[in-house]
Amino acid sequence: MTLTPLFQIDGQPLYAPDADVTPSYADLDSSDSGRDASGVMHREVVREKVATWPFAYAALTDAEYAYLVGLFAGKATFAFTHPRAGSSSETVTTTCYCSNYSIAWRSARDGSWRNLKFNIIEC
Repeated sequence: MTLTPLFQIDGQPLYAPDADVTPSYADLDSSDSGRDASGVMHREVVREKVATWPFAYAALTDAEYAYLVGLFAGKATFAFTHPRAGSSSETVTTTCYCSNYSIAWRSARDGSWRNLKFNIIEC
């Protein structure tokens, strides 16, 4: 696998993911937001366009798996470097977290881990 400087956690590069990283953006509403008895939605947006970056890796060796998970293990938040929206080469750094990840059991046949998936979420 190839490490890429376009995506970094605390200055350490991530492996280039197998598929495109497609960030999504969501607004955060206050606890006072919600629908009234007529079904009309009343929103109090406390923050706009909070980003989530999904990463997926089809197959990893023991060392690659340990490296990737070790980048965010034990950290409540970290500095995440990623391409600036609209630029293929310029990067920005944002405070983010990774609350969970999933991976399939190691393949005894070829000695690799399968389907590591995690989201990096903007704080």
